[in-house]
Amino acid sequence: MHSSLPGKAAEIRALLLSLIDTLPEGAALPPERELAARWNVARMTLRRAVDELVIEELLVRRHGSGTYTARPKVARWLGMMGFSEDIRRRGMRPESQTLEFRHTKAERGAARRLRIPVGDPVLTFTRLRLADGMPMAVERTTLPGSYVPGLEADDLSGSLYELLTNRYGIELASGTSKLEPVMPDAKTAGWLDIPSTQPCLALHGVSFDRRERVFEYTSSVYRGDRYAFTAELRMTPS
Repeated sequence: MHSSLPGKAAEIRALLLSLIDTLPEGAALPPERELAARWNVARMTLRRAVDELVIEELLVRRHGSGTYTARPKVARWLGMMGFSEDIRRRGMRPESQTLEFRHTKAERGAARRLRIPVGDPVLTFTRLRLADGMPMAVERTTLPGSYVPGLEADDLSGSLYELLTNRYGIELASGTSKLEPVMPDAKTAGWLDIPSTQPCLALHGVSFDRRERVFEYTSSVYRGDRYAFTAELRMTPS
């Protein structure tokens, strides 16, 4: 993010960023009085630079305690991109662990979302999605069984979209998503290695292929301390 700070404050921001780079996550910054004297700057100017880094989530203030370094959240775009591709673009290594996998028959809710008859075969599976070995999201997916014959749990170690395209000719063309804040249930919190009191973000969506078929329904829970979502907004003609 580009700084909106002018002159001296921008210079102090750069010094703060250099200082943050030398400190471990969660380390306390020296007191404002000390930093102001070290860099020969007014405390108000220093505070403005700190404020901007707090907004960017590189620093966090704790009332009555001080200012600490924070691990920046991974910002995922709400767009037509799978988890694996998104994480790779950020210079991190995506991984998947299949937690649950079963063949079943579509109940009314799943049949409605997938636009298939009730009772048709479906595959449902849950995967833990990781970035550089850190749990980031629990992803629950349902696919129409007739679209993916022979698909098994061992096939799910990488990108699902790449697998669907390469093996079954199913290409992601469009989709819809709904984002909402949630608290994780005990099982999900355990998989994400977070306390059940940690707020999370849930993303529910359906995906359409180039034949305009719904080929996937997903319900994912992203840990709120490590994930932020970014959406691109465009004006539509009135």
